[in-house]
Amino acid sequence: MPNDTFKQLPPLPSYLRLWFARLSGTMGSQMLMVAVGWQMYELTASAWDLGLVGLYQFLPALLLTLVAGHLADRLHRGRIVAVCFALQALCAAVLVAANLGWGSPAPWISRELLLGLSVLLGAARAFQMPAQQALTPVLVPPAMLPRAMAFGSGGNQAAVVAGPALGGLIFVAGATAVYSACAALFVLATVLIGLVRYDHDPAPSEKVTVRTMLAGAEFVWRNKAMLGAVSLDLFAVLLGGATALLPMFAKDILHVGPWGLGLLRSAPALGAVMVAVVLTRWPLRRRVGHTMLAAVALYGVCMLVFGVSTHFLLSLVALVVSGGADMVSVVVRQTLVQLETPNEMRGRVSAINSVFIGASNQLGEFESGATAALMGPVGSVVAGGVGTLLVAALWFKWFPSLSRRDRMV
Repeated sequence: MPNDTFKQLPPLPSYLRLWFARLSGTMGSQMLMVAVGWQMYELTASAWDLGLVGLYQFLPALLLTLVAGHLADRLHRGRIVAVCFALQALCAAVLVAANLGWGSPAPWISRELLLGLSVLLGAARAFQMPAQQALTPVLVPPAMLPRAMAFGSGGNQAAVVAGPALGGLIFVAGATAVYSACAALFVLATVLIGLVRYDHDPAPSEKVTVRTMLAGAEFVWRNKAMLGAVSLDLFAVLLGGATALLPMFAKDILHVGPWGLGLLRSAPALGAVMVAVVLTRWPLRRRVGHTMLAAVALYGVCMLVFGVSTHFLLSLVALVVSGGADMVSVVVRQTLVQLETPNEMRGRVSAINSVFIGASNQLGEFESGATAALMGPVGSVVAGGVGTLLVAALWFKWFPSLSRRDRMV
């Protein structure tokens, strides 16, 4: 990233520790998902089971959302994130033990174990995401938030680039090597996030009621531009995502091995990083609503191209462009959410935002697996691309406050 880009950001040690912790944790998470997906497909050869991995991660996030948001507004957010990273390190260690066969004469890796750990990973991320999202606004001044969001998303996507590619390469040495590297990265993230310092001002003591738990959802519902932004991202990625099916495309359609799967998983993040660098240096200033809707439509077109492609290079290019388009949507959504939410509610609002993200990613993986079981992987991705284009058109009409949004603030 160019030096002048770094000069646009405040030299805040705690923000940089958070940035590197996210980088390490996201890289570990992406490597973990590459290995889990490949092992699951090797064990079962089932698109349905690939989808279940995503569903089993999403359900805990859905069930724990209100509790996670409430805690993020009451407790030290950095400590919550540190505990979540530590739990993910434990899951990776269990997978190491299962593949080595510790305590047993043979490896005890199984479909049931992978699904069970997916539940634990989903629970950890349910608490991690709202606390992590709500940390950045208390570490940087408001004027720097759009750039900090773009810079943070760029680092996150850089990890998504490096993680799957590195995971695919390490997988040559076996799944155990991948899971060991993941455990080390999660431990590093735990240490770094434990060093984040900010003035934690506990929320005033108030009785916990259904109304206080639902305050974040009520706030998002009242803010139609925010509601449009988060729901647009939800339905676009829910319908158009192809992540869960990448093992099938890599093995059965494009005829590449784990290394190819790693590159396919990295491709969207590569495009996202390139766009994030641009947005960090030159943040969106005008017509942000139109830009977001156009980016989602471009994402849908990319999914159509990827779905019909039988050439590895064309598939990579389609995924790279899709990642760049998605990054525009991510930056607009995250900036709107954080700028328009008071600090005492950021945990609960971020929890609602996390559910939308989880639904678009993990639930989207289940949707892809389920439709692929009925229509095949190509039919699933093509139908999703068409659905994404339809969503972009409908949201332009249904959410005029978003489509007419000119500036972030």
